[in-house]
Amino acid sequence: MGEEISGGGHRDDGELSFHVLGPVRAVRGGVELATGSPQQRSLLAALLLRDGRTATVRELVDALWGDAPPEHAVATIRTYASRLRKALGAGTLTSRAGGYAAVRAPGSLDAERAQALGAEAERAAADGDLARGRALYAEALALWDGESLAGAPGPYAETQRVRLAELRLTLLEHRVRLELEAGCHADAIAELTALSAAHPLRERLRELLMLALYRNGRQSEALAVYADTRRLLRGELGVDPRPELSELQARILRADRTLTAPAPPSAPATERTFVRPSQLPASVSDFTGRMAYVDDLSKQLSTTGGSVMAVSSVSGIGGVGKTTLAVHVAHAARESFPDGQLYVDLQGSGPSPAEPGTVLAAFLRALGAQDAEIPDGLSERAALYRSTLAGRRVLALLDNARDAAQVRPLLPGTQGCAALITSRGRMPDLAGAHHVDLDVMSPVEAMELFVRIVGEDRVAPEREAAMDVVGRCGYLPLAIRIAASRLAARRTWTVSTLAAKLADEHRRLDELRVGDLAVKATFELGYGQLPPAQARAFRLLSLADGPDISVHAAAAMLVLDPDAAEDVLEALVDASLLESTAPGRYRYHDLVRLYARECAERDEQPPTERTAALSRLLDFYLATTAGVYALSRPGDPLLAHIGPLAASTLRVEDGSLSQEWLFVEADCVLATARRHTAGASLGRAVDLLLAAVDLAESGVYSQQFNQVATLALEAARQEGDARAEGRAHTVLTFAHTFSGRFEEADRHATRAMLLGQACGDVFVCSRAANDRGAVNTVLGNYPTAESCLQIALNAFRTDGSLSGEASALSNLSRIHARTGRQESAIQLAEKAVALYRELGASLQTANALYALGIALTGAGRAESAVQRLSEAVETFREHRMRLWQAMALLRMAEAHLVGEAPAQAAALADEAFARLHGIGGDWYSANVLVVLGRALEQIGQHGRAQACWSQALALYEQTGSDEAASVRALMSPTPAL
Repeated sequence: MGEEISGGGHRDDGELSFHVLGPVRAVRGGVELATGSPQQRSLLAALLLRDGRTATVRELVDALWGDAPPEHAVATIRTYASRLRKALGAGTLTSRAGGYAAVRAPGSLDAERAQALGAEAERAAADGDLARGRALYAEALALWDGESLAGAPGPYAETQRVRLAELRLTLLEHRVRLELEAGCHADAIAELTALSAAHPLRERLRELLMLALYRNGRQSEALAVYADTRRLLRGELGVDPRPELSELQARILRADRTLTAPAPPSAPATERTFVRPSQLPASVSDFTGRMAYVDDLSKQLSTTGGSVMAVSSVSGIGGVGKTTLAVHVAHAARESFPDGQLYVDLQGSGPSPAEPGTVLAAFLRALGAQDAEIPDGLSERAALYRSTLAGRRVLALLDNARDAAQVRPLLPGTQGCAALITSRGRMPDLAGAHHVDLDVMSPVEAMELFVRIVGEDRVAPEREAAMDVVGRCGYLPLAIRIAASRLAARRTWTVSTLAAKLADEHRRLDELRVGDLAVKATFELGYGQLPPAQARAFRLLSLADGPDISVHAAAAMLVLDPDAAEDVLEALVDASLLESTAPGRYRYHDLVRLYARECAERDEQPPTERTAALSRLLDFYLATTAGVYALSRPGDPLLAHIGPLAASTLRVEDGSLSQEWLFVEADCVLATARRHTAGASLGRAVDLLLAAVDLAESGVYSQQFNQVATLALEAARQEGDARAEGRAHTVLTFAHTFSGRFEEADRHATRAMLLGQACGDVFVCSRAANDRGAVNTVLGNYPTAESCLQIALNAFRTDGSLSGEASALSNLSRIHARTGRQESAIQLAEKAVALYRELGASLQTANALYALGIALTGAGRAESAVQRLSEAVETFREHRMRLWQAMALLRMAEAHLVGEAPAQAAALADEAFARLHGIGGDWYSANVLVVLGRALEQIGQHGRAQACWSQALALYEQTGSDEAASVRALMSPTPAL
């Protein structure tokens, strides 16, 4: 328990520490001591800040009262000193030569610690350890608890306040400088905007802001900062900017390449603070031979200590052991890459190779990026990936690549890192790569692998038969491993038995499509010996299109409980017919999958069971995804209109875990939806997209999501399925709205409404009318918008959907706010908030709070608006709704403008602009730039405001938006320098 602060006495237990970076305080053992009146605290501060030097009584009188001391000032000083001795304990305050001194332990004063941390941070930065330098600066800045010497009176305290404020600003500048050197320029802009507004004459802050803007692609704003600074300095001080600022302007004008974000040197691995991925698959314990290849690749990886990134490419036919070799080499090199190892199966030899953008998103998450930070475009993701890896030593193992074009965006691009690639074909167009062509094993290596798996005691008596076996396997490692595993599992077989079976299978098998007869013979041998349950699982699970499959999804396909399914899957792993990529997840080697699908075509009887298994998988993903959707959107009408849902579902009851499940399964969910965009399952595939709509809004999977939705729409049109077509239009309405393509979104919503009415789809009728109302609000077509929203409101009420009703009310609130009906706008939004809270729907509550914040801002109630919008921002951040997080930040900026706080508004608008990087489309970015310009204009940064409006005007004109006219009205000629 804590201890009351008393007026006298002290505790001797615990160390004594002192604080001046905020209120003056003395703390012993975690308990604050009573230091008396403000003047008495000023005396303590005056002694503490002299670093143990003696202060005369006269000096202390001047420190506390200056030229106007009280009548008994000297006696008062002595009284204060006596009280402080009692409070702090003997030996802390001493009398010396007619004065006083504070005796304290080194490092016991927070101001001293801040200076020491700053010096240590600068040393770390000079040694190239930017991460540690940034962390130390942040630690130093965290020591401040408000204004230094807060509440302490007197001239000395005021002088020290100024000095300590300067120290804090200097530490801030150094910390931001390291942020820029580490490539975090986008995140630094908002902070620098606020700091330059608070300290307009501080040129170093302006210089850092210019650099951050330039590195973020905002050259016109960077140059405008210089113009604003020059104008301000001439007007206020009659001087020109310092040479460093002028030189930076000149370098920006000539697009100096050295201004691009540098790649900082590596830091000691033990002091890194970032996430270290460890994604390599397990290395096989019986790895055999290949020593020449291992030595060659290991030598290449060792070149990462030089000036270039090492890239090695291993090519060869399927089953030759490319992945096994690469994984073995990667594990052996782990110590050379202390910052982590990334791994991905690019599925290059299959029908649906992995998209580089999707892989980059997964890599960025593994490196610590939040989904909300991952941009939408491929080039933006690649740039963020390279920036994230700058200064690190990371190995990327890119397995099963299709071609160089698929690989290039995934290369780390910085010294200290390395990429190890495997592919069927050689990639001569992969510049700078070291190419290794992997052949089949030598007879000696093949025999060694066979012996390791089967055992020397069984092979030794039948050496010749063993040579026949490895020969009939074509000396191919995959085939040898499967054959040997089959023999090892059957103690009654001899090696000769295996050789005879392989010879027989070889004679009667058709040629394998990929061209290697020996491999197919081996697969047939392994498959032919499986028990019925395992053989069925081997066939059916291969039909799934995702890169891998979870235990729960497999259980749904096989109609087994998860435990029984896991037993079957592990048995297939033991037979080397399946691989375990992670706990609870499994995948096929691409050759094995092809063979398994052949078996399904040939042996799965009746043939309808194949369709039924895939249908069960679709049902599993639909039911589980719908459960995730319902968890974040309680009461949403969608759940009542996509049933009945399968019982074989994975129930995830925690909100954060449910979101994680959706993103882990995203590739499998979208692959399953794509597989069913034709035939009888089309309607359920579209419903799956409706339930998985968060994948589109996250920005991570939006492109992949939109592709599948477009395929579904085309299929529905071809098949004349009005219900599926209407729902596909509804999905695409959302996708286009998210991307800022409002005219296109309105066309889809209009078509959805017509189709919904034609086929009596209540869900589409209400949702499409609601969506069309929201879109037309943005487009400024208020009568159309209000009419659509009234239709939606009535439809939701008829359907008994409180959630839908709240959504329509929220959208109506925004129309009322735009058309000057502020009080009714507030009432509508408050009713929406109440309905959502009644349902316990936190995400939808944030949407209603967003509308309420807009209405409150329009009514001039800025403080209330900021409170509601702040709550919305946090909820959107928790749910990975990056676009809506940015827009809520923008509305907060507008509220601050109404509340006459333009510096806060500028910082928030800059943060919103950073969040929109790579997502949302031009219209959203233009909106932010308009508000940012208004805030900058109010804080005196006229040139930068004009630059923002100019960019906004260009974006509006590109999109044909009516807002262009209002921006032209804001713009004016830039004042002369």
